[in-house]
Amino acid sequence: MKPGLRPGHRETMSITVTEDMIAAFGGEMVHPVLSTVTMVYYMEWVGRKVILPFLEEGEEGVGGSITVEHRSPAPIGKQVTFIAEATEVKPNKVVCRVVAEHDKAIVGEGTFTQVILPVEKIHRRIEQMK
Repeated sequence: MKPGLRPGHRETMSITVTEDMIAAFGGEMVHPVLSTVTMVYYMEWVGRKVILPFLEEGEEGVGGSITVEHRSPAPIGKQVTFIAEATEVKPNKVVCRVVAEHDKAIVGEGTFTQVILPVEKIHRRIEQMK
């Protein structure tokens, strides 16, 4: 990783909840709110934004772990802001606190860990799994 990434570095992104983001299984709606799986997707994405400017050529981040609590609903049409803040930075690992919130509540929060690896190592591992 390039130097400069330190604990406290933050990235944000905002989305508006749409029908394709709601809690549904097998095409059947459960609740007209942001699903947990969609929340996790955006938590990972905003965490990725933290590392992107610091990756060296030939490096890539992979998700190592994510733990989240889904605390409040975000109905269709609600704007949700996702925040990732680096809490631990090592040469091959970055841990971020991730939060999803809207104007009335924290929707979810947790921790997202990314492992920084050489791209060729990632590709070798993928090939081993075929």
